[in-house]
Amino acid sequence: MEFTAKQIAGFLKGTVEGDPETKVSNLSKIDDGKPGTLTFLANPKYTSFIYHTLASVIVVNEDFIATQPVQGTIIRVADAYSSFATLLEMFDKSKSLNTGISAHSSIDASARLGENLSVGDFAVIGKNAVIGKNSVIYPQVFVGNNVTIGENAILYPGVKIYHECIIGNNCTLHSGVIIGSDGFGFAPVAGNNYQKIPQLGNVILEDYVEIGSNTTIDRATLGSTIIRKGVKLDNLIQVGHNAEIGENTVIAAQTGISGSTRIGKNCMIGGQVGIVGHITIADDVKIGAGSGIEASITEEGSIVLGSPAIPIAKARRNFIHWRNFDEIVRKIYSIEKQLKKSHE
Repeated sequence: MEFTAKQIAGFLKGTVEGDPETKVSNLSKIDDGKPGTLTFLANPKYTSFIYHTLASVIVVNEDFIATQPVQGTIIRVADAYSSFATLLEMFDKSKSLNTGISAHSSIDASARLGENLSVGDFAVIGKNAVIGKNSVIYPQVFVGNNVTIGENAILYPGVKIYHECIIGNNCTLHSGVIIGSDGFGFAPVAGNNYQKIPQLGNVILEDYVEIGSNTTIDRATLGSTIIRKGVKLDNLIQVGHNAEIGENTVIAAQTGISGSTRIGKNCMIGGQVGIVGHITIADDVKIGAGSGIEASITEEGSIVLGSPAIPIAKARRNFIHWRNFDEIVRKIYSIEKQLKKSHE
Protein backbone atom coordinates (compact mmCIF):
# COMPACT_ATOMS: atom_id res chain seq x y z
CA MET A 1 0.00 0.00 0.00
CA GLU A 2 1.37 3.43 -0.94
CA PHE A 3 1.39 6.58 1.17
CA THR A 4 2.41 10.10 0.18
CA ALA A 5 4.68 12.28 2.30
CA LYS A 6 1.71 14.60 2.82
CA GLN A 7 -0.45 11.76 4.16
CA ILE A 8 2.29 10.58 6.51
CA ALA A 9 2.96 14.11 7.77
CA GLY A 10 -0.73 14.53 8.50
CA PHE A 11 -0.80 11.25 10.38
CA LEU A 12 2.25 12.25 12.45
CA LYS A 13 1.28 15.94 12.81
CA GLY A 14 4.54 16.88 11.13
CA THR A 15 5.64 19.31 8.41
CA VAL A 16 6.96 18.45 4.95
CA GLU A 17 10.12 19.84 3.39
CA GLY A 18 10.34 18.82 -0.26
CA ASP A 19 7.77 17.17 -2.51
CA PRO A 20 4.60 16.38 -0.51
CA GLU A 21 3.47 13.95 -3.23
CA THR A 22 6.53 11.69 -2.85
CA LYS A 23 5.22 8.13 -2.51
CA VAL A 24 6.55 5.30 -0.34
CA SER A 25 5.37 1.72 0.01
CA ASN A 26 7.83 0.29 2.53
CA LEU A 27 10.25 1.14 5.34
CA SER A 28 14.03 0.97 5.50
CA LYS A 29 17.03 1.65 7.75
CA ILE A 30 18.70 4.96 7.10
CA ASP A 31 22.04 3.29 6.33
CA ASP A 32 20.36 0.97 3.82
CA GLY A 33 17.66 3.21 2.36
CA LYS A 34 16.11 2.38 -1.00
CA PRO A 35 13.96 4.42 -3.39
CA GLY A 36 10.27 4.18 -2.55
CA THR A 37 10.91 3.63 1.16
CA LEU A 38 10.58 5.75 4.30
CA THR A 39 13.27 5.95 6.97
CA PHE A 40 13.98 8.00 10.10
CA LEU A 41 16.83 9.74 11.92
CA ALA A 42 16.63 9.82 15.72
CA ASN A 43 20.12 8.81 16.89
CA PRO A 44 22.73 11.54 16.17
CA LYS A 45 25.44 8.98 15.43
CA TYR A 46 23.58 8.07 12.22
CA THR A 47 23.38 11.67 11.00
CA SER A 48 25.98 11.18 8.25
CA PHE A 49 23.75 8.62 6.52
CA ILE A 50 20.98 11.15 5.88
CA TYR A 51 23.12 12.83 3.22
CA HIS A 52 23.63 9.61 1.26
CA THR A 53 20.51 7.55 1.88
CA LEU A 54 18.39 6.65 -1.15
CA ALA A 55 15.19 6.53 0.91
CA SER A 56 12.51 8.76 -0.58
CA VAL A 57 11.15 10.15 2.70
CA ILE A 58 13.05 10.75 5.95
CA VAL A 59 11.43 11.50 9.32
CA VAL A 60 13.57 13.75 11.53
CA ASN A 61 13.23 15.72 14.76
CA GLU A 62 12.00 19.31 14.51
CA ASP A 63 15.39 20.69 15.58
CA PHE A 64 17.42 18.81 12.95
CA ILE A 65 19.75 21.13 11.01
CA ALA A 66 21.15 19.84 7.72
CA THR A 67 24.76 20.76 6.96
CA GLN A 68 24.62 19.28 3.46
CA PRO A 69 21.88 18.82 0.83
CA VAL A 70 19.43 15.97 1.54
CA GLN A 71 18.08 14.13 -1.49
CA GLY A 72 14.83 12.83 -0.01
CA THR A 73 11.73 14.58 1.22
CA ILE A 74 11.95 15.45 4.92
CA ILE A 75 9.13 15.25 7.48
CA ARG A 76 9.84 17.12 10.72
CA VAL A 77 8.11 15.82 13.87
CA ALA A 78 8.33 16.37 17.61
CA ASP A 79 9.89 12.94 18.28
CA ALA A 80 11.27 10.98 15.32
CA TYR A 81 11.74 7.76 17.28
CA SER A 82 8.20 7.47 18.62
CA SER A 83 6.81 8.66 15.28
CA PHE A 84 8.64 5.91 13.47
CA ALA A 85 7.23 3.36 15.91
CA THR A 86 3.77 4.69 15.04
CA LEU A 87 4.57 4.33 11.33
CA LEU A 88 5.74 0.75 11.82
CA GLU A 89 2.36 -0.03 13.34
CA MET A 90 0.55 1.75 10.50
CA PHE A 91 2.47 -0.13 7.80
CA ASP A 92 1.98 -3.40 9.64
CA LYS A 93 -1.78 -2.91 9.78
CA SER A 94 -1.88 -1.96 6.12
CA LYS A 95 -0.63 -5.40 5.06
CA SER A 96 -3.39 -7.44 3.55
CA LEU A 97 -4.66 -10.28 5.73
CA ASN A 98 -7.27 -12.74 4.62
CA THR A 99 -10.32 -12.64 6.85
CA GLY A 100 -12.78 -15.45 7.24
CA ILE A 101 -12.75 -19.00 8.54
CA SER A 102 -10.55 -21.60 6.87
CA ALA A 103 -12.33 -24.74 5.74
CA HIS A 104 -9.37 -26.64 7.20
CA SER A 105 -9.94 -25.33 10.74
CA SER A 106 -11.83 -27.25 13.44
CA ILE A 107 -14.34 -25.18 15.37
CA ASP A 108 -16.78 -26.68 17.85
CA ALA A 109 -20.40 -25.84 17.15
CA SER A 110 -20.81 -24.32 20.61
CA ALA A 111 -18.02 -21.77 20.10
CA ARG A 112 -19.05 -18.11 19.69
CA LEU A 113 -17.10 -16.14 17.14
CA GLY A 114 -17.17 -12.36 16.68
CA GLU A 115 -17.36 -10.44 13.44
CA ASN A 116 -14.51 -10.01 10.98
CA LEU A 117 -12.41 -12.87 12.32
CA SER A 118 -9.51 -14.58 10.60
CA VAL A 119 -9.06 -18.26 11.49
CA GLY A 120 -6.26 -20.05 9.67
CA ASP A 121 -5.70 -23.61 8.46
CA PHE A 122 -5.69 -26.36 11.10
CA ALA A 123 -6.59 -24.03 13.95
CA VAL A 124 -8.66 -25.76 16.64
CA ILE A 125 -11.28 -23.93 18.70
CA GLY A 126 -12.87 -25.92 21.53
CA LYS A 127 -16.27 -26.14 23.18
CA ASN A 128 -17.86 -22.94 24.43
CA ALA A 129 -14.85 -20.86 23.44
CA VAL A 130 -15.52 -17.16 22.82
CA ILE A 131 -13.44 -15.05 20.43
CA GLY A 132 -14.07 -11.32 20.03
CA LYS A 133 -14.39 -9.39 16.79
CA ASN A 134 -11.45 -8.47 14.56
CA SER A 135 -9.20 -11.09 16.14
CA VAL A 136 -6.69 -13.07 14.09
CA ILE A 137 -6.12 -16.75 14.77
CA TYR A 138 -3.21 -17.96 12.67
CA PRO A 139 -2.80 -21.56 11.43
CA GLN A 140 -2.18 -24.36 13.94
CA VAL A 141 -3.40 -22.38 16.95
CA PHE A 142 -5.15 -24.37 19.69
CA VAL A 143 -7.90 -22.70 21.73
CA GLY A 144 -9.21 -24.99 24.47
CA ASN A 145 -12.66 -25.47 25.93
CA ASN A 146 -14.27 -22.48 27.68
CA VAL A 147 -11.49 -20.10 26.67
CA THR A 148 -12.38 -16.44 26.23
CA ILE A 149 -10.39 -14.24 23.84
CA GLY A 150 -11.18 -10.53 23.51
CA GLU A 151 -11.37 -8.23 20.53
CA ASN A 152 -8.46 -7.37 18.21
CA ALA A 153 -6.31 -10.19 19.56
CA ILE A 154 -3.55 -11.74 17.46
CA LEU A 155 -2.49 -15.35 18.04
CA TYR A 156 0.43 -16.31 15.84
CA PRO A 157 1.04 -19.86 14.52
CA GLY A 158 1.45 -22.55 17.13
CA VAL A 159 -0.02 -20.69 20.11
CA LYS A 160 -1.74 -22.99 22.63
CA ILE A 161 -4.40 -21.73 25.04
CA TYR A 162 -5.47 -24.35 27.57
CA HIS A 163 -9.03 -24.66 28.89
CA GLU A 164 -10.73 -21.96 30.99
CA CYS A 165 -8.10 -19.26 30.33
CA ILE A 166 -9.03 -15.66 29.59
CA ILE A 167 -7.26 -13.41 27.07
CA GLY A 168 -8.15 -9.71 27.02
CA ASN A 169 -8.61 -7.19 24.22
CA ASN A 170 -5.73 -6.17 21.96
CA CYS A 171 -3.41 -8.93 23.18
CA THR A 172 -0.65 -10.31 20.96
CA LEU A 173 0.74 -13.82 21.49
CA HIS A 174 3.68 -14.86 19.34
CA SER A 175 4.47 -18.31 17.98
CA GLY A 176 4.96 -21.07 20.50
CA VAL A 177 3.35 -19.27 23.45
CA ILE A 178 1.60 -21.63 25.87
CA ILE A 179 -1.00 -20.23 28.23
CA GLY A 180 -2.43 -22.38 31.01
CA SER A 181 -0.21 -25.46 31.12
CA ASP A 182 -0.06 -27.11 34.55
CA GLY A 183 1.81 -25.38 37.33
CA PHE A 184 4.76 -27.26 38.82
CA GLY A 185 2.91 -28.77 41.76
CA PHE A 186 4.10 -32.04 43.32
CA ALA A 187 3.88 -33.22 46.93
CA PRO A 188 6.65 -35.48 48.31
CA VAL A 189 5.40 -38.90 49.43
CA ALA A 190 7.04 -42.01 50.83
CA GLY A 191 9.72 -43.72 48.81
CA ASN A 192 11.15 -40.51 47.34
CA ASN A 193 8.18 -40.24 45.01
CA TYR A 194 5.97 -37.28 44.24
CA GLN A 195 2.21 -36.98 44.01
CA LYS A 196 0.93 -34.56 41.39
CA ILE A 197 -1.25 -31.77 42.74
CA PRO A 198 -4.10 -31.05 40.30
CA GLN A 199 -3.93 -27.54 38.87
CA LEU A 200 -7.53 -26.38 38.81
CA GLY A 201 -7.15 -22.64 38.26
CA ASN A 202 -6.55 -20.67 35.06
CA VAL A 203 -4.55 -17.81 33.54
CA ILE A 204 -5.90 -14.32 32.96
CA LEU A 205 -4.24 -11.89 30.55
CA GLU A 206 -5.68 -8.38 30.79
CA ASP A 207 -5.86 -5.96 27.85
CA TYR A 208 -2.85 -4.90 25.72
CA VAL A 209 -0.57 -7.70 26.88
CA GLU A 210 2.11 -8.89 24.43
CA ILE A 211 3.97 -12.16 24.92
CA GLY A 212 7.06 -13.25 23.00
CA SER A 213 7.70 -16.58 21.30
CA ASN A 214 7.99 -19.76 23.39
CA THR A 215 7.06 -18.08 26.66
CA THR A 216 4.95 -20.21 29.00
CA ILE A 217 2.53 -19.09 31.69
CA ASP A 218 1.32 -21.79 34.09
CA ARG A 219 -2.25 -22.06 35.30
CA ALA A 220 -2.93 -21.56 38.99
CA THR A 221 -3.42 -24.42 41.42
CA LEU A 222 -6.54 -22.57 42.60
CA GLY A 223 -7.61 -19.12 41.47
CA SER A 224 -5.68 -17.42 38.67
CA THR A 225 -2.22 -16.60 37.40
CA ILE A 226 -2.68 -12.95 36.40
CA ILE A 227 -0.84 -10.81 33.86
CA ARG A 228 -2.12 -7.26 34.26
CA LYS A 229 -2.89 -4.66 31.61
CA GLY A 230 -0.07 -3.53 29.34
CA VAL A 231 2.53 -6.11 30.43
CA LYS A 232 5.16 -6.98 27.80
CA LEU A 233 6.99 -10.31 28.09
CA ASP A 234 9.94 -11.22 25.88
CA ASN A 235 10.68 -14.64 24.36
CA LEU A 236 11.54 -17.70 26.48
CA ILE A 237 10.09 -16.57 29.82
CA GLN A 238 8.60 -18.92 32.41
CA VAL A 239 5.85 -17.62 34.70
CA GLY A 240 4.93 -20.01 37.50
CA HIS A 241 1.50 -20.84 38.88
CA ASN A 242 -0.42 -18.22 40.87
CA ALA A 243 2.10 -15.51 40.01
CA GLU A 244 0.88 -11.98 39.34
CA ILE A 245 2.63 -9.37 37.19
CA GLY A 246 1.52 -5.75 37.60
CA GLU A 247 0.44 -3.25 34.95
CA ASN A 248 2.93 -2.12 32.31
CA THR A 249 5.80 -4.20 33.66
CA VAL A 250 8.32 -5.33 31.02
CA ILE A 251 10.46 -8.46 31.31
CA ALA A 252 13.34 -9.54 29.04
CA ALA A 253 14.13 -13.02 27.73
CA GLN A 254 15.03 -16.13 29.73
CA THR A 255 13.67 -14.83 33.02
CA GLY A 256 12.06 -17.36 35.35
CA ILE A 257 9.38 -16.35 37.84
CA SER A 258 8.49 -18.95 40.46
CA GLY A 259 5.00 -19.61 41.74
CA SER A 260 2.94 -17.22 43.87
CA THR A 261 5.31 -14.29 43.36
CA ARG A 262 3.74 -10.83 43.08
CA ILE A 263 5.50 -8.30 40.84
CA GLY A 264 4.37 -4.68 40.98
CA LYS A 265 3.44 -2.30 38.19
CA ASN A 266 5.88 -0.42 35.92
CA CYS A 267 8.79 -2.70 36.79
CA MET A 268 11.65 -3.40 34.38
CA ILE A 269 13.33 -6.81 34.63
CA GLY A 270 16.39 -7.71 32.57
CA GLY A 271 17.20 -10.98 30.86
CA GLN A 272 18.09 -14.22 32.67
CA VAL A 273 16.74 -13.05 36.01
CA GLY A 274 15.72 -15.79 38.45
CA ILE A 275 12.98 -14.98 40.97
CA VAL A 276 12.09 -17.34 43.82
CA GLY A 277 8.49 -18.06 44.77
CA HIS A 278 6.18 -16.51 47.35
CA ILE A 279 7.82 -13.08 47.42
CA THR A 280 6.69 -9.56 46.55
CA ILE A 281 8.41 -7.02 44.32
CA ALA A 282 7.29 -3.40 44.75
CA ASP A 283 6.19 -1.00 42.01
CA ASP A 284 8.73 0.69 39.68
CA VAL A 285 11.56 -1.69 40.58
CA LYS A 286 14.38 -2.27 38.09
CA ILE A 287 16.30 -5.57 38.14
CA GLY A 288 19.55 -5.93 36.20
CA ALA A 289 20.18 -8.80 33.81
CA GLY A 290 21.38 -12.07 35.32
CA SER A 291 20.23 -11.18 38.84
CA GLY A 292 18.94 -13.65 41.40
CA ILE A 293 16.05 -12.44 43.55
CA GLU A 294 15.88 -14.45 46.79
CA ALA A 295 13.75 -12.17 48.96
CA SER A 296 11.03 -9.55 48.64
CA ILE A 297 11.90 -6.06 47.38
CA THR A 298 9.68 -3.73 49.37
CA GLU A 299 11.05 -0.30 48.45
CA GLU A 300 9.37 1.23 45.40
CA GLY A 301 11.74 2.39 42.68
CA SER A 302 14.62 0.20 43.85
CA ILE A 303 17.34 -0.74 41.35
CA VAL A 304 19.11 -4.01 42.12
CA LEU A 305 21.77 -6.15 40.49
CA GLY A 306 23.66 -9.36 41.16
CA SER A 307 23.00 -12.80 42.55
CA PRO A 308 21.81 -12.56 45.21
CA ALA A 309 20.66 -9.11 44.12
CA ILE A 310 21.70 -6.04 46.12
CA PRO A 311 21.28 -2.28 45.53
CA ILE A 312 23.00 -1.37 42.28
CA ALA A 313 25.43 1.17 43.74
CA LYS A 314 26.75 -1.43 46.17
CA ALA A 315 26.83 -4.07 43.42
CA ARG A 316 28.96 -1.81 41.24
CA ARG A 317 31.39 -1.13 44.08
CA ASN A 318 31.60 -4.84 44.78
CA PHE A 319 32.31 -5.51 41.13
CA ILE A 320 35.26 -3.13 41.20
CA HIS A 321 36.63 -5.00 44.23
CA TRP A 322 36.04 -8.35 42.55
CA ARG A 323 37.80 -7.18 39.40
CA ASN A 324 40.82 -6.23 41.52
CA PHE A 325 40.54 -9.23 43.81
CA ASP A 326 43.74 -10.89 42.65
CA GLU A 327 45.73 -7.72 43.36
CA ILE A 328 44.04 -7.31 46.75
CA VAL A 329 44.97 -10.89 47.72
CA ARG A 330 48.58 -10.31 46.72
CA LYS A 331 48.69 -7.17 48.86
CA ILE A 332 47.26 -9.07 51.83
CA TYR A 333 49.88 -11.81 51.43
CA SER A 334 52.58 -9.15 51.22
CA ILE A 335 51.35 -7.47 54.41
CA GLU A 336 51.20 -10.85 56.19
CA LYS A 337 54.81 -11.57 55.24
CA GLN A 338 55.95 -8.16 56.47
CA LEU A 339 54.11 -8.64 59.76
CA LYS A 340 55.58 -12.08 60.17
CA LYS A 341 59.13 -10.76 59.61
CA SER A 342 58.58 -7.91 62.05
CA HIS A 343 57.77 -10.42 64.81
CA GLU A 344 60.71 -12.71 64.20
